[in-house]
Amino acid sequence: MPVRSLHSSVLRWPDRSAVDAALRVWAAEQAAARPELRRLGYFGSYATGNWGVGSDLDLVAVVEVASRPFSERALDWDLTALPVPAEILVYTVNEWASVLARGDRFARVMATEVVWVMGRD
Repeated sequence: MPVRSLHSSVLRWPDRSAVDAALRVWAAEQAAARPELRRLGYFGSYATGNWGVGSDLDLVAVVEVASRPFSERALDWDLTALPVPAEILVYTVNEWASVLARGDRFARVMATEVVWVMGRD
């Protein structure tokens, strides 16, 4: 969320480096708490450098297994510790492979644009 300087009434939106650093801390916490987590990254405006005031953070997580359907998985992730509004897509390893194999525009973006901040095999 925007932050106020101690000596100014001006609000400042977090830049890419601040968001990336905060996300890496959060990702490490998630990795420690979620043994099923295989990869975590971000895409969209923060990944491409087109972010601006009001930009949200688009996240993608790849997990070994999931007990909920795709449309409900984001409910299990508390994103409120991140410095900007965020959304997360949570795929299983098999679903992620299927997404990339489709070859459509979304697959190309995911294959080339995601900035991975956490990964383990």
